Amino acid sequence: MLDTLTFLLEKLFLLAHVKMSSLLPPLGRGRGDAPLTRCCERDESPPQAAGAQQKFQRGDLLEVPRTLFTHFGIYLGENRVAHLIPDILPVLTTDSRQIQKMVTNTRLLLGVISKRASIRVDSVEDFAYGAGILPNAMDRAVLRSPLSGEEVAVRAERLVGSVAYSLLWNNCEHFVTYCRYGTAQSLQTEKFCECLKSLIRDQRNVLLTALLGVLSMGYLGISPSTALPTLLIPFTLWMAG
Repeated sequence: MLDTLTFLLEKLFLLAHVKMSSLLPPLGRGRGDAPLTRCCERDESPPQAAGAQQKFQRGDLLEVPRTLFTHFGIYLGENRVAHLIPDILPVLTTDSRQIQKMVTNTRLLLGVISKRASIRVDSVEDFAYGAGILPNAMDRAVLRSPLSGEEVAVRAERLVGSVAYSLLWNNCEHFVTYCRYGTAQSLQTEKFCECLKSLIRDQRNVLLTALLGVLSMGYLGISPSTALPTLLIPFTLWMAG
């Protein structure tokens, strides 16, 4: 049951258009413990083209915008970036020459589905995949101070290799925050979970879910496979709210 719920949450997360500019929580949120993140505004500087003259330092955290998410990596120097990316190919072959080729969208999506990924080293151009590199906003979002550039890069280099992947619990953002700040976290995941909790708290969604369940029972007929979800899901949402 837990695996099924996690699977559904991950697929919802894959469909959510989450951008870094909307991830930062407002100041003054009352909680017992100090949050790990704080509100900040992204530098208004335009994205830096991957092929332009680079001024990155070893250990810098790099960000590139993707269709659904922001992708993150750690600059290692000499035009090399370590990043965690879903990839199905290491499961299918041990040919290092094939694996080292730039990860295509098909390889990436199949890696997400199979929950397999690689922490790999690519050129800045391959890492950016045609997108501009954004100014690092993470240093202003995370309360923890960055580690030294050399320590950040060494941490990233030690982790290179195949890893398990999860959109919610082990993605590229967890990798870079662990390397740079010493604690793995994902602001994108936190923002998604906050949105999900807001939806659960809205009692109108309970009524809508119940209505859809009744309609499905009318269309598919009354059976355990339709009646049980129709009763349990709205009740669970109601109690959670």
